[in-house]
Amino acid sequence: MVSCRAWNPRVLVAVVCGLLTGIILGLGIWRIVFRIRTGTSAPSPSIPTEFCRNGGTWENGRCICTEEWKGLRCTMANFCENSTYMDFTFARIPVGRYGPSLETCDKSTPNAGNPRAVRLCSLSLYGDIELQNVTIGNCSATLKALEKEVGYAEAPLNSIASEAQILTSNADRLTAENIISATQVVGQIFNTSRNASTEAKKVAVVTVSQLLDASEDAFQSAVSTANDDSLTTLIEQMENYSMSLGNQSVVEPNIAIQSANFSAENMPSNVRFSVQKGASGSLVSGSTFMQTNVNGLNPDENTELQILLNMKEGGNAKACGFVVYQNDKLFQSKTFIAKSSFSQKVMSSKTDGNEQGQSASVEMAFSPKYNRDEFQLNSYACVYWNFATKDWDTYGCHKEKGADRFLHCHCNHTTNFAVLMTFKKDYQYPKSLDVLSNVGCALSITGLALTIIFQVVTRKVRKTSVTWVLVSLCISMLIFNLLFVFGIENSNKNLKTSGDIENMDFNDNVIPQTDTVNTPNPTCTAIAALLHYFLLVTFTWNALSAAQLYFLLIRTMKPLPRHFILFISLIGWGVPAVVVAITVGVVYSQNEKNPQWELEYRQEEICWLAIPESKDVIRSPLLWSFIVPVAIILISNVVIFIIISIKVLWKNSQNLTSTKKVSSTKKTVSTLSVAVVFGITWILAYLMLINDDSIRIVFSYIFCLFNTTQGLQIFILYTVRTKIFQSEASKVLTSLSSVGRMKSLPSVTRPRLRVKMYNFLRSLPTLREHFKLLEPSVSTEEITLSESDQAKESA
Repeated sequence: MVSCRAWNPRVLVAVVCGLLTGIILGLGIWRIVFRIRTGTSAPSPSIPTEFCRNGGTWENGRCICTEEWKGLRCTMANFCENSTYMDFTFARIPVGRYGPSLETCDKSTPNAGNPRAVRLCSLSLYGDIELQNVTIGNCSATLKALEKEVGYAEAPLNSIASEAQILTSNADRLTAENIISATQVVGQIFNTSRNASTEAKKVAVVTVSQLLDASEDAFQSAVSTANDDSLTTLIEQMENYSMSLGNQSVVEPNIAIQSANFSAENMPSNVRFSVQKGASGSLVSGSTFMQTNVNGLNPDENTELQILLNMKEGGNAKACGFVVYQNDKLFQSKTFIAKSSFSQKVMSSKTDGNEQGQSASVEMAFSPKYNRDEFQLNSYACVYWNFATKDWDTYGCHKEKGADRFLHCHCNHTTNFAVLMTFKKDYQYPKSLDVLSNVGCALSITGLALTIIFQVVTRKVRKTSVTWVLVSLCISMLIFNLLFVFGIENSNKNLKTSGDIENMDFNDNVIPQTDTVNTPNPTCTAIAALLHYFLLVTFTWNALSAAQLYFLLIRTMKPLPRHFILFISLIGWGVPAVVVAITVGVVYSQNEKNPQWELEYRQEEICWLAIPESKDVIRSPLLWSFIVPVAIILISNVVIFIIISIKVLWKNSQNLTSTKKVSSTKKTVSTLSVAVVFGITWILAYLMLINDDSIRIVFSYIFCLFNTTQGLQIFILYTVRTKIFQSEASKVLTSLSSVGRMKSLPSVTRPRLRVKMYNFLRSLPTLREHFKLLEPSVSTEEITLSESDQAKESA
């Protein structure tokens, strides 16, 4: 019964502490991954989040609605309700879209998984939303089979166009092979030599629009696995088709085509084609219009882009055509890589004159569309698609400065044009360290420096060598604190960019490599790597402290391994260096062609490891090179801490001569001493991930208090409490008191103050010598705990 009473409380404490630690660490890691996946950025308080309804987002002063809604607040329906036709069921279909049937082809058919039918939701002449007839597909047909069939001279082009449109209606299922086959099919339908019907060509336009909904990765894979001749041919065929519609237009969600015909006698001096902004990101019927004989470009606040075709005097053109692509997926560039989600619209302008390149010139005005809350417009380039090189080119094009907030371009020829924009992210650089962090780090730096000096200077007086583990821990923490205070802030925060179009360089029309640019800062990258290294070194020495103390206190009858100091030194200083080197090397090798590769390793806001995007959590350097190893170290340290606390620090002993009060105080201080060198307080970092702001702020302050002053804690627990320091401090106070004897304090007060200060320092509990880490010889200081707590020192 006696042993049960003595053991049960300790077991209970161990179990509770272990469970709490495991739960906190587990929930902490889960919260890190969850917050990265879901995004941690809170909406700006200036954005009326409740103003836009039904999934609409507030961008640049207005609501951007989904395709199913429209209106000022996205409250007006823009869809056809669920419907049935014969044996087919259709879900809600946005206006202007073909909706696939919920019934799909059987698994045994070549077209397994694709919809069996499609149905169009459109607007009537009076503006009413109505459903069109159902188009039923053939489950035995595939895009590859249609590609072969369309090559025959007598191929039924109308049927092939309808089948291709059905097979591309589900953009999520489109693969690189599907894209190549589909572009081959519609390219043949647009070919003037095939004499396809007007209806077949209109259906082919729908197919092209649906292809532009496919993923960017699918298009890139299509170009890499096969040549891009089919894409180039399709673009050329679309140009020719744009001049064959008379004065009509064809508008689909991702593509708009407009034609204009005129005679040689009344050929206009210019033709202006405009595209208006819509409630959503899709093109809609009525959003495009064309004017002739105008006085130049005249964009207003509702204009998204505008192109002015200046006809050459005396030219022989009888028709012109315009094509607007909602994105640039058909134009797979080798020199320009788009990383942002901002679509790069492409506009085509062409005349049927014999000298196509010299028959007209064009002027363009583009309204840059991007999130102004997060990005700033950096620059842009006026380019055209060069069919010879199959890439963007700037020949004959230059930028022009306009009085409005549009991007203006001028080219002396006609073809497919685009404005390649580059953006700078408007990073929210944090404010400088607050007072609490500065004071805590300053105290830690001072305490760590004094602890290192004390351990070295008093080596002979203490008749023992330098405590290598403690000194190594203090050195790594000291360097980390210095780097944190003086280097954590990115110097780029002092660089101000306006993002105004008026301040751009209009003489520089160079094709950028990517659409997002950042100011390189190798110094910040180096500091991030050093912070990464020294913080890992600190945690590694925390782990080595725990391992060594376990050997000394738990396995007291077994000597430490040979060359233990050399072995742990290689681990403490070498392993973190290997981890950091491998991390930087892997990140660089994966992004060596990216001039901004360093932002894959570090953040821009501060010089620390980058927080990954939701899709790259598993591959993030922060997870594998910091979070995982630190979590493993903390868990192992907590386990060792619990074992030492139960079996040594709080174990009942009959040899204790002090009172229960003093004994409990010493045990508490000893427990704190071990907890500090084990880095146990870092567990509080996981509590800072709680969603509740008020609770998170409380834990943030607690974490800041405990961890910024960790160096001060080590100084108090491992330096101030030693008899040597107290003796030397007493001598210093005595000498200072003697020097100040002739000063303002009365003679009676001076000894009293000195005695009080001396008694205060002497009243602090003496540090138990066996808690000095890695002492190679037995200390001469008194050990006040029981014999079972004594540890053999390493030689």
